[in-house]
Amino acid sequence: MKRSTFLILSIAGVYSAVFHAAAWSVNNFLMTGPKAYLTYSSSVAAGAHSGMEECKFQFGWERWNCPESALQLSTHNRLRSATRETSFVHAISSAGVMYTLTRNCSMGDFESCGCDDSRNGRVGGRGWVWGGCSDNVEFGERISKLFVDALETGHDTRALINLHNNEVGRLAVKATMKRACKCHGVSGSCSIQTCWLQLAEFREIGNYLKIKYDQAHKLEMDKRRMRAGNSADSRGATAETFHHVHATELVFLEDSPDYCTRNASLGHHGTEGRECLQTGKNLSQWEKRSCRRLCTECGLRVEERRTEVVASCNCKFHWCCTVRCEQCRQLVAKHFCARRDTTAAAPNHIKRRNKGHKR
Repeated sequence: MKRSTFLILSIAGVYSAVFHAAAWSVNNFLMTGPKAYLTYSSSVAAGAHSGMEECKFQFGWERWNCPESALQLSTHNRLRSATRETSFVHAISSAGVMYTLTRNCSMGDFESCGCDDSRNGRVGGRGWVWGGCSDNVEFGERISKLFVDALETGHDTRALINLHNNEVGRLAVKATMKRACKCHGVSGSCSIQTCWLQLAEFREIGNYLKIKYDQAHKLEMDKRRMRAGNSADSRGATAETFHHVHATELVFLEDSPDYCTRNASLGHHGTEGRECLQTGKNLSQWEKRSCRRLCTECGLRVEERRTEVVASCNCKFHWCCTVRCEQCRQLVAKHFCARRDTTAAAPNHIKRRNKGHKR
């Protein structure tokens, strides 16, 4: 319930911005704020939610694990930060909104939108031509901009950084699209193919943006010129900085805080109480090192807890056609970060490694 309430409040800020905007046009028809509000609101909400869920997945075993406050801290005027993490939040939420709008368009949910057939009939390459029903990412991009970018009403550096990172997210949707083809020819000879573009799985977009996060570029601003406020000198300093930034590169302004410790004002919960992984099948090296990263390097100890888990077992197929299972209980060992015994001195070799961005 808490998560749903937060999501509605967050998206309401986007709706409010669009509601007060001037009339705009999409696909040869005019719509004003209130109509757009009703037509696309559910898709925008669902897209923002899927973006934040992907954020939680990508950072599940890192010190900063994309908490519920992440979207609010990225959009609320008085709370906004411009760290490497908020750059990812802007990109993934923007990508989620564009992705959902595009997908819903292809599913026929909007009267105003259909397939992108602008290239149909053209030769795309050797042995294939454009055809079929390509996902209309141009539509998704336009509507996403109207909703997501409307939050940035200021003209300061943070607003420009957020707009840039929003665009990185939208470009990621385009960059990961896949070409799908259908064979044509006598007896299935596939002498020629008809191909179209379709959206990749959203997980692939998340993986793509996680790499961009690791490679994000910190902007070094000329603070003397920036003190000029909204003057031409200040705008010139900002323009010069962005001139050297590639369109697909995430950017940030501030170093990340210490995510080991709790900071209620910034919405950081710290790593105390977090679960980590030590054993299990098919764990990556990154997951296997999560206890060291979340607990030991943050001055905490790893505590093992035995938890009873109920799962289906001894399943049997019965003719016809049901599967019946028993409910089995077993104790599973889980590991969590806990405070060290305050009566004992902490070992000297324990250090918090918060340099860089691997959280």
